[in-house]
Amino acid sequence: MVSKETLDYVKSHPSGKVKIAFTDIDGILRGKYISVEKFLSIAESSTGFCDVIFGWDVGDHAYDNARYTGWHTGYPDAPATIDASTFRKIPWEGGVPFFLGEFTDANGNPCHVCPRQLLRKVLQDATNAGFTPSFSQEFEWYNFAETPQSANDKSFRNLVPLTPGMFGYSILRSSLNNAFFSDLFDLLKQFNVPLEGLHTETGPGTYEAAIVHGGILEAADRAVLFKTAVKEIAYKHGILATFMAKINEQLPGCGGHVHQSLWDKHSNKNIFFNESNEWKMSEVMQQYVAGQLHCLPHILPMFAPTINSYKRLVEGAWAPTTLTWGLDNRTTALRVLNGSAKSCRLETRVIGADANPYLAMAAALASGLYGIKNKMKLLQSPTTGNGYFQKANGILPSTLQEATEMMKKSGIAKEILGEEFVEHFTQTREWEWRQHLKAVTDWEYRRYFEII
Repeated sequence: MVSKETLDYVKSHPSGKVKIAFTDIDGILRGKYISVEKFLSIAESSTGFCDVIFGWDVGDHAYDNARYTGWHTGYPDAPATIDASTFRKIPWEGGVPFFLGEFTDANGNPCHVCPRQLLRKVLQDATNAGFTPSFSQEFEWYNFAETPQSANDKSFRNLVPLTPGMFGYSILRSSLNNAFFSDLFDLLKQFNVPLEGLHTETGPGTYEAAIVHGGILEAADRAVLFKTAVKEIAYKHGILATFMAKINEQLPGCGGHVHQSLWDKHSNKNIFFNESNEWKMSEVMQQYVAGQLHCLPHILPMFAPTINSYKRLVEGAWAPTTLTWGLDNRTTALRVLNGSAKSCRLETRVIGADANPYLAMAAALASGLYGIKNKMKLLQSPTTGNGYFQKANGILPSTLQEATEMMKKSGIAKEILGEEFVEHFTQTREWEWRQHLKAVTDWEYRRYFEII
């Protein structure tokens, strides 16, 4: 239900319009402006939105292998609802009212391809088990002194980074572009995407931001909105931001690490922490970690969804390649931070900045709950030293094709995420792989053009 305070704001805003958005399978916001009158007519009921947003890819090319929608259905409007709790004011658009929505089926039930609805389902599983998940996501991304037009005109080659050189945690670099830096921190807070920290990361024009933690649905909303908001704020400064997982083989990739913990139903006690355990990890946390390690190869496309994702997951590039966990170890897939009852949490480091936050958080929570449900033992000792060399417990699939094929056949993925969702999602990843196979790359030109 939309509160009176929210309705009053919407009605009185001088723009006379509202922006609404839905998240597609790749985590991209698809939306439009509607009039205040239109918004008031749908706020307490439902609306329709073209289901093509689940029938095409990031480049708006229609899938030829999906069952949910396609040429065979005529791409009709699907039922959709607006979530009043997501109300925000867009500070860089004069405070225009903004809301997120989600798709349903004809009977008002959750739509099986909708990422936000999937996260709701997994959240309900956690609630039914007596847990309150607390999540947050952090992002690394590159910034360029370019515009969308200039980058296209250059065919995305020889782009000018916002700042030169490798300079992580730099006070100088944040001063050099302080207007942009300050706008990110201040405008995101006004947009109800509060940051815990913001700094330069190692790489030319590279930033990292950690979003304040919260309930898992709010955390995912913030993460989705963060990526789009950063790009929009960057536009205002003549800057082009990218969340590609790997922009260059010579540079570090961009992570989208997810931090998570489970609390009791009243959010008073961190169930992950146990002072008396040698690792300060409760049995529940050990089961949760064991579940994620076990499920990782079955759900990797949820964390690494693009062709480019797997260029990041290589040895020695600040991204994991092995099925390992450790205590405050940044070379492992899972990093346990066990400092206190308040801060004890798990960081899933496999996840790239290119992942859909709803899907990444849903998969992280679902796989952890799988470990708890099945009382899995954490048989691995924590990895010490270089996790890239600890291959005895397995390595991650190395391509999107390999990872998708494993997920498609996985009974575990279907059990924890739902069979219909897994079918649709893996179909979209198979499509993505096929598009890549048709492309002629710069690498091929350099390797074969003259010599072959």
